Amino acid sequence: MKAINAVRMGGVDVLPLVEGGKGVSVSTGVSAGAWAAAGGAGTVSIVNADSYDAAGNPVPQIYHGRTRRDRHEELVDYAIRGGIAQAQIAHDIAGGRGRIHANILWEMGSAERVIRGVLDGAKGLIQGVTCGAGMPYRLSDIAVEYGVYYYPIVSSARAFNALWKRAYSKTSDLLGGVVYEDPWRAGGHNGLSNTENPLKPEDPYPRVAALRKLMRSFGLDETPIIMAGGVWCLEEWEDWIGNPELGPIVFQFGTRPLLTQESPIPQAWKDRLLTLKKGDVYLNRFSPTGFYSSAVNNSFLQELRGRSERQVPFSPEALGAHTASYGVGARKREVFVTEEDLQRIHGWEAQGFTEAMRTPDSTLIFVTPDRAREIIADQVACMGCLSECKFSNWSQRAPDYSNGHKADPRSFCIQKTLQAAAHASGPDAADILDHNLMFGGTNAWRFATDPFYANGFVPTVAQLIERIMSGR
Repeated sequence: MKAINAVRMGGVDVLPLVEGGKGVSVSTGVSAGAWAAAGGAGTVSIVNADSYDAAGNPVPQIYHGRTRRDRHEELVDYAIRGGIAQAQIAHDIAGGRGRIHANILWEMGSAERVIRGVLDGAKGLIQGVTCGAGMPYRLSDIAVEYGVYYYPIVSSARAFNALWKRAYSKTSDLLGGVVYEDPWRAGGHNGLSNTENPLKPEDPYPRVAALRKLMRSFGLDETPIIMAGGVWCLEEWEDWIGNPELGPIVFQFGTRPLLTQESPIPQAWKDRLLTLKKGDVYLNRFSPTGFYSSAVNNSFLQELRGRSERQVPFSPEALGAHTASYGVGARKREVFVTEEDLQRIHGWEAQGFTEAMRTPDSTLIFVTPDRAREIIADQVACMGCLSECKFSNWSQRAPDYSNGHKADPRSFCIQKTLQAAAHASGPDAADILDHNLMFGGTNAWRFATDPFYANGFVPTVAQLIERIMSGR
């Protein structure tokens, strides 16, 4: 195994190990602070992070506003308070060692307000801002405003080229690194383009080599590239270390930090990680962001898949093969489907999927009455956690705060399910997790096969980093 040396990043020398940011109370100050204390770059998520009351208990993120705009303001306030709280915890634990980064999704609702609010309230506590899930052109302007380094997340050289030419070329001195997040291997939301096949992963080396070639043309020879997605042990990436074609490389670990003593995820989640098998993490496109995302293939995703499978196109009038009349909703408003699809509908109704719901694509999906009520209630309770949402038709753009499309019942309220997963507790915690979204990288199954975790061993962050530095 080659020597793993410190890398210059964010103005200091640190271990080439970054903790990947995981939103909604999963990447916390405790985990990030421990990672930084061990010499790497720890990451706190400022995507609706937990804040605390005077007794140190997490403040439940409950919304009281009557309108979506009112609830959105509550969400922004929660996010800023939580981000500041987690940054302070991370700073205190790190004790001046390593780096503390903050991670946010550019497509989070009011992301710029949240970033600025956190940086205002946590002055001197955060050294870098990592941002992806969109094209964060204004990230560099925010970095200059607050004197922090910025780390855009991209999935291709083409994406970085667009960011550089539009904005980053003016502020290259604060570009701490470029995160290449592999769109097939990373957990959470991924940057697969319409031209890339989700079922055919590409080798990351040529993609990263192309990114470095582009960066060198901009004079960014020594700016680190942070490889994210699919990184488990450095023995498997030895050809990347000290490789002159790639230049300075840092490795980001998103999945492995989930299973540490400092990780805040519920014990039931940690237990589930130790049972996963290869193929149990599912790349899907149900997210209300419109992005692909990678998550554990549990009952939650299976139910979403069922909704889309119980789907037929319809016409508002008899047209072509759509000649069979069907009544939708309590008033039985007439639409037309094919005779073949009508027989399928009758079969689904016999199984209890009696409620037809319209999608923006002129199709009907069929769900149980209880599920239909839950979908409608979740849509009504929208708090605008995304800049735009497929599930509720929310948009943060004034004056109407709507994306102009019908809400899509094939998707889900991502804020609700991620909060439920992150805070699952009690005797029903395992069941709660099975019925909510559990993001994970494609390598999550390796917890069950890696001898480091034998007999249910859960390391501290320091022990994990020591293991990683050994190459394993």
